[in-house]
Amino acid sequence: MATALVIENDPTDDLRRLGEWLTEGGLDLWVLRPHAGDELPADLDGYVALVVLGGEQQAYPQADGSPGAPWFPALEGLLRKAVRQRIPTLGVCLGGQLLATAHAGQVERSPSGPEVGPAVVGKRDAADTDPLFRYVPLMPDVLQWHSDEITELPHGATLLAASTRYPHQAFRLGDRAWGLQFHIECDTAMIADWARDSDLLAELGYDPELVVAACDRVMADVEEVWQPFAIRFAALALGELDDATIPRPSLPLLGH
Repeated sequence: MATALVIENDPTDDLRRLGEWLTEGGLDLWVLRPHAGDELPADLDGYVALVVLGGEQQAYPQADGSPGAPWFPALEGLLRKAVRQRIPTLGVCLGGQLLATAHAGQVERSPSGPEVGPAVVGKRDAADTDPLFRYVPLMPDVLQWHSDEITELPHGATLLAASTRYPHQAFRLGDRAWGLQFHIECDTAMIADWARDSDLLAELGYDPELVVAACDRVMADVEEVWQPFAIRFAALALGELDDATIPRPSLPLLGH
Protein backbone atom coordinates (compact mmCIF):
# COMPACT_ATOMS: atom_id res chain seq x y z
CA MET A 1 0.00 0.00 0.00
CA ALA A 2 1.09 3.57 -0.71
CA THR A 3 1.26 5.41 2.61
CA ALA A 4 0.31 8.98 3.43
CA LEU A 5 1.75 10.58 6.55
CA VAL A 6 -0.93 12.28 8.65
CA ILE A 7 -0.05 14.77 11.39
CA GLU A 8 -2.71 15.11 14.09
CA ASN A 9 -2.01 18.34 15.99
CA ASP A 10 -4.89 18.11 18.45
CA PRO A 11 -6.75 15.06 19.85
CA THR A 12 -10.07 16.82 19.23
CA ASP A 13 -9.43 17.09 15.48
CA ASP A 14 -8.68 13.68 14.00
CA LEU A 15 -9.14 12.37 10.47
CA ARG A 16 -12.76 11.22 10.81
CA ARG A 17 -14.49 11.25 7.42
CA LEU A 18 -11.41 12.51 5.59
CA GLY A 19 -9.56 9.39 6.71
CA GLU A 20 -12.35 7.19 5.39
CA TRP A 21 -12.30 8.96 2.03
CA LEU A 22 -8.52 8.79 1.65
CA THR A 23 -8.56 5.09 2.52
CA GLU A 24 -11.36 4.58 0.02
CA GLY A 25 -9.11 6.30 -2.53
CA GLY A 26 -6.43 3.65 -1.99
CA LEU A 27 -4.08 5.23 0.54
CA ASP A 28 -2.73 3.62 3.67
CA LEU A 29 -2.58 6.18 6.49
CA TRP A 30 0.19 6.49 9.07
CA VAL A 31 -0.93 8.88 11.79
CA LEU A 32 1.53 10.64 14.07
CA ARG A 33 0.29 12.48 17.16
CA PRO A 34 3.01 14.87 18.33
CA HIS A 35 0.60 16.23 20.94
CA ALA A 36 0.89 12.78 22.56
CA GLY A 37 4.66 12.58 22.23
CA ASP A 38 5.14 11.07 18.76
CA GLU A 39 8.30 12.35 17.08
CA LEU A 40 8.10 13.75 13.59
CA PRO A 41 10.39 12.21 10.98
CA ALA A 42 13.30 14.19 9.59
CA ASP A 43 12.10 13.63 6.03
CA LEU A 44 9.26 12.15 4.01
CA ASP A 45 11.05 9.14 2.59
CA GLY A 46 8.60 6.30 2.01
CA TYR A 47 5.49 8.50 2.01
CA VAL A 48 3.46 9.41 -1.07
CA ALA A 49 1.53 12.25 0.58
CA LEU A 50 1.40 14.50 3.64
CA VAL A 51 -1.80 15.55 5.43
CA VAL A 52 -1.74 18.07 8.29
CA LEU A 53 -4.87 18.46 10.41
CA GLY A 54 -6.25 21.28 12.52
CA GLY A 55 -6.14 22.18 16.19
CA GLU A 56 -6.63 24.90 18.77
CA GLN A 57 -3.03 26.13 18.59
CA GLN A 58 -1.89 29.23 16.71
CA ALA A 59 0.28 29.00 13.61
CA TYR A 60 2.10 32.19 14.66
CA PRO A 61 4.46 32.62 17.66
CA GLN A 62 3.08 33.21 21.12
CA ALA A 63 3.67 36.45 23.01
CA ASP A 64 6.99 35.19 24.39
CA GLY A 65 8.18 34.24 20.91
CA SER A 66 7.79 30.49 21.37
CA PRO A 67 6.01 28.50 18.65
CA GLY A 68 2.30 27.71 18.90
CA ALA A 69 3.30 24.12 19.70
CA PRO A 70 6.78 22.67 20.37
CA TRP A 71 6.71 20.55 17.20
CA PHE A 72 5.65 23.33 14.82
CA PRO A 73 9.17 24.25 13.65
CA ALA A 74 9.83 20.63 12.68
CA LEU A 75 6.40 20.37 11.06
CA GLU A 76 6.98 23.52 9.03
CA GLY A 77 10.27 21.99 7.91
CA LEU A 78 8.41 18.91 6.68
CA LEU A 79 5.93 21.12 4.84
CA ARG A 80 8.77 22.91 3.08
CA LYS A 81 10.34 19.60 2.09
CA ALA A 82 6.99 18.33 0.81
CA VAL A 83 6.51 21.34 -1.45
CA ARG A 84 10.11 21.28 -2.63
CA GLN A 85 9.96 17.55 -3.38
CA ARG A 86 6.50 17.79 -4.99
CA ILE A 87 4.91 15.39 -2.52
CA PRO A 88 1.11 15.85 -2.58
CA THR A 89 0.21 17.79 0.55
CA LEU A 90 -3.08 18.81 2.15
CA GLY A 91 -3.34 21.18 5.12
CA VAL A 92 -6.73 21.58 6.84
CA CYS A 93 -7.51 24.73 8.88
CA LEU A 94 -4.47 25.00 11.21
CA GLY A 95 -2.67 22.68 8.79
CA GLY A 96 -3.36 25.10 5.94
CA GLN A 97 -2.20 28.00 8.06
CA LEU A 98 1.05 26.17 8.86
CA LEU A 99 1.57 25.50 5.16
CA ALA A 100 1.33 29.26 4.69
CA THR A 101 3.62 30.27 7.57
CA ALA A 102 6.18 27.63 6.57
CA HIS A 103 6.57 29.55 3.30
CA ALA A 104 6.60 33.11 4.70
CA GLY A 105 2.86 33.67 4.56
CA GLN A 106 1.15 35.57 7.35
CA VAL A 107 -1.39 34.22 9.86
CA GLU A 108 -3.00 36.45 12.50
CA ARG A 109 -5.95 36.65 14.83
CA SER A 110 -8.67 37.57 12.38
CA PRO A 111 -9.75 41.22 12.51
CA SER A 112 -13.12 40.02 11.19
CA GLY A 113 -13.73 37.91 14.28
CA PRO A 114 -14.32 34.16 14.57
CA GLU A 115 -16.04 32.15 11.84
CA VAL A 116 -18.10 29.21 13.09
CA GLY A 117 -20.61 26.84 11.57
CA PRO A 118 -21.81 25.93 8.08
CA ALA A 119 -20.85 28.28 5.28
CA VAL A 120 -20.10 28.47 1.59
CA VAL A 121 -16.95 29.70 -0.15
CA GLY A 122 -16.55 30.91 -3.70
CA LYS A 123 -14.16 29.39 -6.21
CA ARG A 124 -11.74 31.70 -8.00
CA ASP A 125 -10.98 31.49 -11.73
CA ALA A 126 -7.66 29.74 -11.09
CA ALA A 127 -9.56 26.75 -9.72
CA ASP A 128 -10.72 25.87 -13.23
CA THR A 129 -7.30 24.42 -14.09
CA ASP A 130 -6.58 22.90 -10.68
CA PRO A 131 -6.65 19.06 -10.62
CA LEU A 132 -8.46 18.97 -7.27
CA PHE A 133 -10.63 22.10 -7.37
CA ARG A 134 -11.71 22.06 -11.01
CA TYR A 135 -14.63 19.71 -10.22
CA VAL A 136 -15.65 21.45 -6.99
CA PRO A 137 -18.94 23.41 -7.36
CA LEU A 138 -18.81 27.18 -7.76
CA MET A 139 -19.93 27.75 -4.15
CA PRO A 140 -19.22 24.59 -2.14
CA ASP A 141 -20.52 23.91 1.36
CA VAL A 142 -17.88 23.89 4.10
CA LEU A 143 -17.65 23.85 7.89
CA GLN A 144 -15.88 26.71 9.66
CA TRP A 145 -14.40 26.84 13.15
CA HIS A 146 -11.54 29.30 13.51
CA SER A 147 -10.48 32.60 15.07
CA ASP A 148 -7.24 33.02 13.09
CA GLU A 149 -6.90 33.55 9.36
CA ILE A 150 -4.28 33.66 6.66
CA THR A 151 -3.90 37.38 6.04
CA GLU A 152 -1.12 37.05 3.46
CA LEU A 153 -0.50 34.09 1.18
CA PRO A 154 3.03 32.88 0.48
CA HIS A 155 4.73 34.41 -2.54
CA GLY A 156 3.69 32.55 -5.66
CA ALA A 157 0.67 30.84 -4.07
CA THR A 158 -2.48 30.48 -6.17
CA LEU A 159 -5.77 31.51 -4.55
CA LEU A 160 -8.46 28.93 -5.28
CA ALA A 161 -11.39 29.92 -3.04
CA ALA A 162 -12.41 33.00 -1.08
CA SER A 163 -15.23 34.52 0.94
CA THR A 164 -16.23 38.08 1.71
CA ARG A 165 -14.86 38.29 5.26
CA TYR A 166 -11.98 35.82 4.84
CA PRO A 167 -10.37 36.21 1.41
CA HIS A 168 -7.93 33.29 1.65
CA GLN A 169 -10.12 30.21 2.04
CA ALA A 170 -8.12 27.82 -0.14
CA PHE A 171 -4.82 28.04 -2.00
CA ARG A 172 -2.26 25.95 -3.81
CA LEU A 173 1.47 26.28 -3.28
CA GLY A 174 3.70 24.94 -6.00
CA ASP A 175 1.88 22.32 -8.02
CA ARG A 176 1.01 19.70 -5.39
CA ALA A 177 0.29 21.36 -2.04
CA TRP A 178 -3.12 22.66 -0.97
CA GLY A 179 -4.17 24.63 2.09
CA LEU A 180 -7.78 24.91 3.29
CA GLN A 181 -8.96 27.43 5.88
CA PHE A 182 -12.17 25.45 6.42
CA HIS A 183 -12.87 21.95 7.72
CA ILE A 184 -13.89 18.99 5.56
CA GLU A 185 -13.08 16.16 7.98
CA CYS A 186 -15.71 16.78 10.66
CA ASP A 187 -18.71 14.65 11.44
CA THR A 188 -21.54 15.78 13.70
CA ALA A 189 -20.02 14.07 16.75
CA MET A 190 -16.81 16.06 16.34
CA ILE A 191 -18.74 19.33 16.06
CA ALA A 192 -20.75 18.41 19.15
CA ASP A 193 -17.52 17.83 21.08
CA TRP A 194 -16.18 21.20 19.97
CA ALA A 195 -19.43 22.95 20.92
CA ARG A 196 -19.46 21.53 24.45
CA ASP A 197 -18.28 24.23 26.90
CA SER A 198 -16.87 26.23 23.99
CA ASP A 199 -15.34 29.60 24.87
CA LEU A 200 -15.59 30.51 21.19
CA LEU A 201 -19.36 29.98 21.06
CA ALA A 202 -19.74 31.83 24.36
CA GLU A 203 -17.77 34.75 22.92
CA LEU A 204 -20.10 34.87 19.92
CA GLY A 205 -23.24 34.32 21.98
CA TYR A 206 -24.17 31.26 19.89
CA ASP A 207 -26.41 28.49 21.22
CA PRO A 208 -24.30 25.29 21.04
CA GLU A 209 -27.28 23.08 20.21
CA LEU A 210 -28.29 25.30 17.32
CA VAL A 211 -24.73 25.33 15.95
CA VAL A 212 -24.51 21.54 16.09
CA ALA A 213 -27.92 21.17 14.44
CA ALA A 214 -27.00 23.63 11.67
CA CYS A 215 -23.76 21.74 10.97
CA ASP A 216 -25.55 18.40 10.99
CA ARG A 217 -27.97 19.61 8.30
CA VAL A 218 -25.12 20.24 5.82
CA MET A 219 -23.04 17.10 6.50
CA ALA A 220 -24.40 15.34 3.42
CA ASP A 221 -23.72 18.40 1.27
CA VAL A 222 -20.16 18.66 2.58
CA GLU A 223 -19.58 14.98 1.81
CA GLU A 224 -21.00 15.36 -1.69
CA VAL A 225 -18.30 17.93 -2.50
CA TRP A 226 -15.28 16.91 -0.46
CA GLN A 227 -15.37 13.12 -0.66
CA PRO A 228 -14.60 13.28 -4.41
CA PHE A 229 -12.00 15.97 -3.66
CA ALA A 230 -10.26 13.61 -1.21
CA ILE A 231 -10.46 10.76 -3.72
CA ARG A 232 -8.77 12.96 -6.33
CA PHE A 233 -6.04 13.86 -3.82
CA ALA A 234 -5.45 10.16 -3.19
CA ALA A 235 -5.35 9.52 -6.95
CA LEU A 236 -2.76 12.27 -7.36
CA ALA A 237 -0.63 10.72 -4.61
CA LEU A 238 -0.91 7.33 -6.32
CA GLY A 239 0.15 8.78 -9.68
CA GLU A 240 -3.28 8.13 -11.18
CA LEU A 241 -4.38 11.74 -11.72
CA ASP A 242 -3.12 13.99 -14.48
CA ASP A 243 -1.84 17.29 -13.12
CA ALA A 244 -0.30 18.46 -16.39
CA THR A 245 -2.51 21.57 -16.44
CA ILE A 246 -0.50 23.07 -13.57
CA PRO A 247 2.83 24.67 -14.48
CA ARG A 248 5.67 23.67 -12.23
CA PRO A 249 6.96 26.51 -10.05
CA SER A 250 9.77 28.44 -11.67
CA LEU A 251 10.80 30.42 -8.60
CA PRO A 252 12.92 28.91 -5.83
CA LEU A 253 10.90 27.70 -2.85
CA LEU A 254 11.84 28.17 0.78
CA GLY A 255 13.80 25.50 2.54
CA HIS A 256 16.68 24.92 0.12
